Amino acid sequence: MTLAISGTTGITLATQFDSASTFGFKNRLINGQMQIAQRGTSGTSGSAVPTTTPTYPSIDRWYAYATGATVTVAQAAGSGATKNTLQVTGAASVTAVGVGQRIEQLNSYDLAGSTCTLSVNMSNSLLTTVTWTASYATSADTWSAKTTISTGTFTVTSSLVNYSAQIIVPAAATTGIEILFTVGAQTSGTWVIGNAQLEKSSTVATTFDYRPYGTELALCQRYYETGQIVTFSGATNINYFSSVPFTFQVAKRAAPTVTFASTSFAGNVSAVSAVDITTIGAVGQFSVTTGAGSGKGTATAAIEL
Repeated sequence: MTLAISGTTGITLATQFDSASTFGFKNRLINGQMQIAQRGTSGTSGSAVPTTTPTYPSIDRWYAYATGATVTVAQAAGSGATKNTLQVTGAASVTAVGVGQRIEQLNSYDLAGSTCTLSVNMSNSLLTTVTWTASYATSADTWSAKTTISTGTFTVTSSLVNYSAQIIVPAAATTGIEILFTVGAQTSGTWVIGNAQLEKSSTVATTFDYRPYGTELALCQRYYETGQIVTFSGATNINYFSSVPFTFQVAKRAAPTVTFASTSFAGNVSAVSAVDITTIGAVGQFSVTTGAGSGKGTATAAIEL
């Protein structure tokens, strides 16, 4: 961007300068920097091209699948100013791998009828072609079917390089947008992805939108979060429930599925389940027989796209 000062025309900008593509929060992809990994730093991909139930193996908001065999998806160390990347490790018999993100309707509605720029850092130690595909859901945030907006390829090397492409988003794409990266037979080696960004821009990719860690975590927690729940009981009633309300750290996009893991029970507390689930919280219901007891566990609330 060039700033020109003239005694006649005043101050003018020689190239594009608009709030949608120049300032913060321009990136519609969440966790494009690959720093948030609430599920753990490594996991296993799904085993088929997903529709309504993608597998999120490790890094928040990024689903992954492979055909022929599953692959390992991990949060890897970056270099320079890039702290983390997403790394796929190939496996024998793999015929294709995909890594993608679905953008909620509320975060992409205004992109309809505009031109966007997709940019991403990539490398691959085995393959040289990465295909990118942009699609939109056939109904709001429902991915049982989708319509392709545009597709193209990046020719990559074993060195991490930034690539970009222009995407003309149709006026009908008001229901949520998906960005999907795919490769072929990743039977060995590694595929690395970092600093993924989708922005409203009709010119070229701008610098990556670095957001504070806490902000990015909160954006991820709209779709997935974990926390601990505990109860203590000293009642003498026979066969009752000890109810423990808990509030989510971030309101969810819809009422989530709540599950419990790493549970432990003592005394007369024997099980826990979730009831009264809303977008802002739920109630953990512990089963108790006569007498004292305690229970705890990790509660997970998930409502991914």
